[in-house]
Amino acid sequence: MRRPASEPADPPQRGRSALPSRDEVLAFVGGAAAPNGEKPPARVTRRDIARAFGVTGEQKAELKLLLKDLQAEGALSRGRKALHPQGRLPSLVVAEIAERDRDGELVAKPVEWDDDGPPPRILVRRPRDKRSRTPAPGLGARVLMRIDFDPDASGKAPAYSGRVVKILDRLKPRLYAVFRREKDGSARGSPVEKRASGRDYFVPANMTGDAEDGDLVALEPLRQGRLSVPSARVAETLGSVKSEKAVSLIALATHHIPHVFSEAAEKEAKAARPIKLAPPREDWRSLPLVTIDPPDARDHDDAVHAAPDDDPANAGGFLVTVAIADVAAYVRPGSALDREALERGNSVYFPDRVVPMLPERISNDLCSLRPLADRPALAMRMSLDANGRKRSHSFHRIMMRSAARLAYEQAQAAIDGNADETTAPLLDSVLKPLWAAHAALKIERERRDPLDLDLPERKLVLDREGRLKSVRWPERLQAHQLIEEFMILANVAAAETLEARHSPLIYRAHDAPSAEKLEDLVSFLGTIGVKLAKGDRVRPAHFNGALARVKGEAVEALVNEVVLRAQAQAEYSHENYGHFGLNLRRYAHFTSPIRRYADLIVHRALIRALDLGDDGQQELRGGELAQIAEHISAAERRAMAAERETVDRLVAAYLVDKVGATFPARISGVTKVGLFVKLSETGADGFVPAATLGEDYFRFEEATRSLVGVRTREAFRLGDAVEARLVEAAPFAGALRFEIVRDGAAARPARRARAPRSDPRAKKGKRR
Repeated sequence: MRRPASEPADPPQRGRSALPSRDEVLAFVGGAAAPNGEKPPARVTRRDIARAFGVTGEQKAELKLLLKDLQAEGALSRGRKALHPQGRLPSLVVAEIAERDRDGELVAKPVEWDDDGPPPRILVRRPRDKRSRTPAPGLGARVLMRIDFDPDASGKAPAYSGRVVKILDRLKPRLYAVFRREKDGSARGSPVEKRASGRDYFVPANMTGDAEDGDLVALEPLRQGRLSVPSARVAETLGSVKSEKAVSLIALATHHIPHVFSEAAEKEAKAARPIKLAPPREDWRSLPLVTIDPPDARDHDDAVHAAPDDDPANAGGFLVTVAIADVAAYVRPGSALDREALERGNSVYFPDRVVPMLPERISNDLCSLRPLADRPALAMRMSLDANGRKRSHSFHRIMMRSAARLAYEQAQAAIDGNADETTAPLLDSVLKPLWAAHAALKIERERRDPLDLDLPERKLVLDREGRLKSVRWPERLQAHQLIEEFMILANVAAAETLEARHSPLIYRAHDAPSAEKLEDLVSFLGTIGVKLAKGDRVRPAHFNGALARVKGEAVEALVNEVVLRAQAQAEYSHENYGHFGLNLRRYAHFTSPIRRYADLIVHRALIRALDLGDDGQQELRGGELAQIAEHISAAERRAMAAERETVDRLVAAYLVDKVGATFPARISGVTKVGLFVKLSETGADGFVPAATLGEDYFRFEEATRSLVGVRTREAFRLGDAVEARLVEAAPFAGALRFEIVRDGAAARPARRARAPRSDPRAKKGKRR
């Protein structure tokens, strides 16, 4: 007869081991030491209890019954071969990194949780040893954790905390979808990513979590048969897609971009006070530096000035000054602000919002170079000769006072004879010397001959609700080119100075195109009669020659786009391999520390190397710089993808009401399965399935980048101008589907079209 678990064990007999009491078992499983002082392991098993309490022989069977009783009454839970107190997590647990708290710390949740109520939150402790080889997990990662339980935890602080022992799976398979509730309590999720667009997921009623109709949710697909409807569970609810900033919310979620500052970072930013003028900072407040930015810029981190050089040995030369906001004065290495900035890597710019790298107290206030306000800055002063060649340069830590905040169009208008009340007093003393110095720089630029792509940027204009109102293509002005060239000057000078001081730094590097991409480009240009003349080593000038040949022709925009695609992607690197596009041997980012962490690293390195204060960069080894460079390069790519997808979604939402309308477009891509088209007016990208091109069978010809009808020889080539009718728009996915219009009518779908018998693929019955 089984003894009730509430009854004490029989007194131990001489020569036999003692069966532990109910309370002793619970205490041991909960983490308390046994009477002999033995501490429980991370995962307590029946064998561990028997060994700790000296249970042997026949009493092992009684111990087994005792443990079963404790489980039956709910006092103990059994995981995978291990025991733990009911309602409590074991000391070693598999968890998922679920969120960040207000302090920016990672919070995990157990993967397995069978009790009633929500699963407990686990604060992820940072490794004490900075040399720990366990990498930091990202959101969505599945990890093995060793945790502690604090029964006295109060407030919002998690009762559990622990450290990551091992990362089991960095990112679980997840997709983001718009949640739509059905009448029976179940739901469907419409994916917001292009590759999954048009394939809804079924969400069972007991797996919808706390999601409401219209919410953006993270779904985890469930296992299913090959022919069954895809199903998933709601893993996380992120917010309503009905909000005015829903489009960028989708990008933030799908790319795991941190956008809420930690409480510690906000506290540091709030406590920051304006920097005072004190050595080694120099007083340059009388120098009429000006900022020239887009009219809607929120932060202003660079200012410029130019004047004729009064050195007789430099007749016709200039002294150029570039002053950059001294972010390093406010963001110290190792601080909460610094950790937050490194995690973000850069600011992210969406049409409807900005996710800044630093809190607004820093980025939009203390470090923004506001007109007539004292601001600390790190300045580069350079002597140029009459042909724009650099003679010398120096760096200074200064206090400055911007004379004016100008927009590109405003400054250009003043130079063109339309000065306003702000620019008129600055025209002769400030603006004309800037343009004269830029004229000299253009001589040097032509000699350097960097890659000269002409790629107009579109500007999305939104209404108050965050919806797209119109698309503009702003003209590229001399004012844009002036600021760009001045910033390049400063960036080169920063790299040269740090190299000369043998100071490790992060370069902005850009490799030459790969042989494969170069071969593809040569092949494509040959199809439109353009030869890419190149020698043993390709240079930017070779591309510029090809671009010059199509200047003013119908294919100009396409060739610029294709040449851009052939280039390698620029990145941050602790090793220098030059900047191919700019045709420079060394280059670093120095001019935007408010929005790029790489620039902040360079600022600190200059402060340390030039002895400009005690807030410079701590000495970093090559390995540490390499890790930082890799991280911020990945953050940059993440931001670019998020920004691009957000624009696609806004444009798709704008075109929803225009389904059935026809637009002038150009073929921007050709594949075996169809065409990609780009609309001329909005720059929207969409897809035309090959099955809708007509009743002919269209074969992909790689040499000419075209789809060619086997019977009719009708061809659709890369760069062709076409009329495209919008068939379908999926706003949340940013996906558009078109069909080609011929003579006012769309081609009839050819879903049953087959390849001719002479085609070897005809036997398979497949269309390509």
